[in-house]
Amino acid sequence: MPAPFPPRLFDRVLQRTAVKIGVRLERARDQIAQAALPTLATEAQGFVMRLPRELRNPDRIHVGRDVKLGPSSVLAVQTAYPGGWLRHPEGRHVAQSFEPELHLGDRVTATAALQVTVFDRVVIEDDVMFAANVFVADGTHASGRGDTAYKYQGIAGVAPVRIGRGAWIGQNAVVLPGVTIGAYAIVGANSVVAGDVPEGCVAVGAPARVIKCWDPEAERWTRTAAAVRAGERAPTEPGA
Repeated sequence: MPAPFPPRLFDRVLQRTAVKIGVRLERARDQIAQAALPTLATEAQGFVMRLPRELRNPDRIHVGRDVKLGPSSVLAVQTAYPGGWLRHPEGRHVAQSFEPELHLGDRVTATAALQVTVFDRVVIEDDVMFAANVFVADGTHASGRGDTAYKYQGIAGVAPVRIGRGAWIGQNAVVLPGVTIGAYAIVGANSVVAGDVPEGCVAVGAPARVIKCWDPEAERWTRTAAAVRAGERAPTEPGA
């Protein structure tokens, strides 16, 4: 009669087998994701956008080299409003058409759940880094009337958005229409950016305000006068 298989050895073998299967499934998922990518406006060499994902009107999406976007990201380039879910059943909604463009520079990265909504033009320059769950939009729902469902009032406040090269956008940040974020700027986690952020500066809060900037001559970060007056301390890791 053969000796019984040691339980601990069996558990180790089972665990290793499960890990190998998991790795192979992960590779298969990534291969499927790559094969199923739609045709974009540019060649997009090295582009990765992990599943689940959504791309609307990919022919209007310009992607540079080696862009990597984590799972649950959405690139919603809108040529018309409203979509099916937002239409009034009796047609009492504002209908609009748009000519949008989205540009992602080389080596843009996002951890997960990046959401970009475009009605006009959004430009994200080279080497921008997004933490998880960032929302960027160049338009918002109209709110001209307080007695009508806002989803039926159309889109208003459309204005281009630009995020400069090398910028870092922290987790859960929101970038609103018309904003320009300068090169190498940092937007802190949970911030709502309603105004421009200068190059090489850190902005935090809702609404976001600049609290420090890089001094190229001194080669160090310096707090803004407003932050000093308020007695605020700049966080060491504003992007999270």
